[in-house]
Amino acid sequence: MAGLAAPRFISYIPLTDLPPDPANPKKHEVERIIASVKDHGFIDTPVVDERTSLVIAGHGRREALIEMQVRGEPVPDGLLLDDDGGWLVPVTRGWASVSDRQAHAVLILLNRLPMAGGWDSRALAAILEDLATSDADLFDSLCISDDEMEELLREVDPEGLSQGPDGADIPDKELLGGEFPDDGYSDSGDNERAGTVCCPDCGHQFTPGR
Repeated sequence: MAGLAAPRFISYIPLTDLPPDPANPKKHEVERIIASVKDHGFIDTPVVDERTSLVIAGHGRREALIEMQVRGEPVPDGLLLDDDGGWLVPVTRGWASVSDRQAHAVLILLNRLPMAGGWDSRALAAILEDLATSDADLFDSLCISDDEMEELLREVDPEGLSQGPDGADIPDKELLGGEFPDDGYSDSGDNERAGTVCCPDCGHQFTPGR
């Protein structure tokens, strides 16, 4: 609507002007984030606290972009270049904490919320099996090991996977608790796509990453 100021907005700022919160307790799989940015572009914008001018969400993404720039990587899709060749990063603006304690609480909360709901195991398995058998590159970008895939398939009825999330008589929420947390950047511990994955119930075999 004309004349209304947006309470939240996207602004491009220099990567060097994106200071982290030194109190941030979250660790990051920087190499995984770099791989994701290279595979899919820069999607999830960091958030800046207007009161402190510090990052409230996106420390790992910031760290990954700095490392990419140091390595001489090309500017990722989603970023811009300034006149001097510096990287300009899209950030969400407009939110301000009322105190350092609130800022620190939100810092933790924004990392915990994506992990809290678990997964609909059946819907997840259907998507992953489709990716594993039809698009090896996309499946590999998820860094899911064969053991994790087999464990997931044990949670569901493999005969109903092809019917989609609304088919078969399976509860909608068979949750796989916390196996793939933190915005898709979790470390499965196994980047290798070796051999085939066999569904323990129906015997169907497929080869992830091949």
